[in-house]
Amino acid sequence: MTDTHAPGDIPPAQSLSPAPSRRQILVHGLKGAALTGVVAGSGLLAAPSGFSVSPAMAGTIPTTLSDKDRSMTPKAFVYTEVQIAVPFEQAPWKAINQAILQQPGFLNKTWFAGSGTNSLGGIYAFDSISNAEAFVTGYFPREAAGFGVAHTTRIFDAAATQEASRDLASPHFGARPTTAPGAFVYTELQVNMPFPQVPWQDRNPVLRAQKGLLSKTWLSGLHTGTIGGVDAFDTLENAKDFAVNVFPETAARMNAALYTRVFDAAAIEAASREMRSPYYV
Repeated sequence: MTDTHAPGDIPPAQSLSPAPSRRQILVHGLKGAALTGVVAGSGLLAAPSGFSVSPAMAGTIPTTLSDKDRSMTPKAFVYTEVQIAVPFEQAPWKAINQAILQQPGFLNKTWFAGSGTNSLGGIYAFDSISNAEAFVTGYFPREAAGFGVAHTTRIFDAAATQEASRDLASPHFGARPTTAPGAFVYTELQVNMPFPQVPWQDRNPVLRAQKGLLSKTWLSGLHTGTIGGVDAFDTLENAKDFAVNVFPETAARMNAALYTRVFDAAAIEAASREMRSPYYV
């Protein structure tokens, strides 16, 4: 018998109902969500009845971009993390900020401080992919080398995820935060799924019900098609629950490797404000 499942789907077991595809699992990866209710004509799953917006996101709605917002709308995101253990208050962030502010195309940065690890990193916005590429191949490796440590960088196509991110109140795309985040979660799934194929319209309502979620900025890997995000949470406890208990379940059902990091936002507000972070306005 010929196997006709689509590339990236989980092959159906013999004599059983077809297993859900990765796209379907992504919609209902939230812990305890049932894989039921295919949207007629779309091949995707709708949010199950009874899902509601978490109190942390209540009252948060997408905004219309102003002229100023449009001029600052990112075309690329850069994620960085340095393999170092330094309490944030001891990090030379003021000097680093001044150097980064001089980089071509830089729009803003939100600092990250590793929960339990004291690693240093951040999520950056750039005005073009080419300037983001110059940053990760030029300035940032030199910065990490100055500390004598290894580092991680990723580039993401911000234009591809703008609509999906605005729908989840991303401050990078015009939403005005009413609550300062208590923590950030970085996620990335090792799948090749170009963002037009991501069922974010069905996944976003599920994410809105996640306890403590304030906003999500979707991420789409440049040249790789990986999918992930930067999720802001109200507390470190809720962020850890998502990263440790919820998101791995989604990855497992998609048969995909994952990368998650939890960052404590308590110490980074002043440094991030200096870098025009949209999470602190």
